[in-house]
Amino acid sequence: MTQIENSLEQNSLSRSSFLILVMAVTIAGFSQGMLLPVLATLLEREGVSSAFNGLSAASLYLGMLVISPFLEKPIRKWGYKPIILFGMVLVTISVGLFPFWMNFYFWIILRFVVGLGDTALHYATQLWITSNVTAEKRGRSITLYGLSYAIGFAIGPLGLMLLKINDWFPFIITVILFLLAFFPISSLTNITPKEMEAQNQHNRYISVFAVAGIAMMPFFIFGFLESSLNSIVPLYGYRTGLSFSTISLLLFSFVIGSLVLQLPLGILSDHIGRKLVLTITTWIGGILFLLIPTITHEIGLYIIFAMAGGFVGSLYSLGLANIADILQPSLLPTANMIATILFGIGSMIGPYSGGLVMDLGQPSNLFYLIGVIVLLFALLSLIQLVHIREFNKRAQANFIKK
Repeated sequence: MTQIENSLEQNSLSRSSFLILVMAVTIAGFSQGMLLPVLATLLEREGVSSAFNGLSAASLYLGMLVISPFLEKPIRKWGYKPIILFGMVLVTISVGLFPFWMNFYFWIILRFVVGLGDTALHYATQLWITSNVTAEKRGRSITLYGLSYAIGFAIGPLGLMLLKINDWFPFIITVILFLLAFFPISSLTNITPKEMEAQNQHNRYISVFAVAGIAMMPFFIFGFLESSLNSIVPLYGYRTGLSFSTISLLLFSFVIGSLVLQLPLGILSDHIGRKLVLTITTWIGGILFLLIPTITHEIGLYIIFAMAGGFVGSLYSLGLANIADILQPSLLPTANMIATILFGIGSMIGPYSGGLVMDLGQPSNLFYLIGVIVLLFALLSLIQLVHIREFNKRAQANFIKK
């Protein structure tokens, strides 16, 4: 508790404001963690193929891609709070409409609208929280943001168990939670982000990728990983004979693993560097995903899912901290917007490609695909790390010679 309190002191937000934003992020995490597996299961029950099931899930992230480029200006003009409330209203209405018509195409439209609202909510809260964190406490503080989302996301897949009561029940619970959060968010004092230096949007994009190209990859990978697991793992379990309860607990185990290690990894990254921590965790995480198909015992699956979640579950929050280290403050709103877009692209590609490799081959192909993608980033990150260290050694040697 002391660590959390110390982190809060580093933010310009008051303690109560921070906790209200954390509550909103937690509920948003729950809604996304619930929707992906619940809708995938209901569509599978109706006979929809894995590829089209994944395509339906991808519509949520299409909404994310569509709205992301348009959020920066409204936030700078009107502030954070109106954008958060706008996002909450869109998500609440859309989630409430799902049970009224169980139609594949209607659900694609609703998922698209959820993507619009969810992205507005996340972008505004993420930027509000992360823009005022000091460098020496950055890893610890930003992972608290990720931790709050992960807690909600961990609880979300348990919505599969609520289907035993009624198909409506998971959606009703989500709507009630958003309604409860609406009034505390409305009570916050609205603020706007700091003005950025004079620079056109095209040049800001170039500057971000020129300085932090590889550092932006974790957002794509995390989107791919998160959406694939929550949309396609229920289908994997369905085809390999796992029960709804087992599938829910596997997804729950993954997020619990990320909860346990998220803050320790953030603190560790403050001491030994964000790049090194990201490189190590993705090497281990990628190997663990490749090993999942070899595990047949349920207890073993719970353990390996928890371990994989522990090592790769912090990719997004550590990625945010990493780009905040690398980029000047005026570029952070643009970098956060690009991060959201990359997350959306990964999230769109993940469910469809995951479902496709399952349809074309064995269910285990899903985990081979995820493992290879995570290891690819680990390899690029290692090459960059070695290159930077070699460059620093040469620079130091030249300095000594002079």
